[in-house]
Amino acid sequence: MTEPKTALIIGASRGLGLGLVKQFNQSGWQVTATVRAPQRADELKALHGVQVETLDIDDSQSLGALAQQLRGQVFDLIFVNAGVLGPEHQSATAATQAELGQLFMTNVSAPIRLAEKLVDQLRPGTGVLAFMSSVLGSVTNPEGNNLALYKASKAALNSLTNSFVCSLPEPRPTVLSLHPGWVRTEMGGPNAEIDVETSCAGLAAQVQHFAGKGGHHFVDYKGQAIPW
Repeated sequence: MTEPKTALIIGASRGLGLGLVKQFNQSGWQVTATVRAPQRADELKALHGVQVETLDIDDSQSLGALAQQLRGQVFDLIFVNAGVLGPEHQSATAATQAELGQLFMTNVSAPIRLAEKLVDQLRPGTGVLAFMSSVLGSVTNPEGNNLALYKASKAALNSLTNSFVCSLPEPRPTVLSLHPGWVRTEMGGPNAEIDVETSCAGLAAQVQHFAGKGGHHFVDYKGQAIPW
């Protein structure tokens, strides 16, 4: 009997993270999901076979504890979904040092620090490391000026991801920067174009399509390439 594939989903208490856990769980994967606040994990805990761990992605000690807990496990997928929208004003002029520090720590530095810690636990040859990016992270995209700081954080994540990939030894694993579409979540709002289930089914399809190909790819949930 073939062993089930394994996935680690970071930031899974709600929205797309929770949707990804459900998608892979329903497909027979063995899923480990992280949440920042265990008291918000009731829906996750109700899913059969899902292992729930606590992680504050901004906290290096919390990351160290998770790495110790997962030591020796091998994953077919590590999906870093954790992220924030940033201050409501989205203004570089109005932004405080604390606001920018929080935004860029959570959306840029912390995901790469986690990847550096856990990348060696990807399954050799076929493992996929995925980051939840956004089409707004494309510097050629003129849209989304009302989300200027969020846009900047996703562009920075893409850039830092590229630098991280270049630092990995050959043969390099598959690394995906994924745009989920405009999704009806708390962040995307009620007027967004697609629901969580549609987005997560597409994201899962891209993970499986690119597995084993190696290199860094910036694509949306439909598999369409996005210019950097």
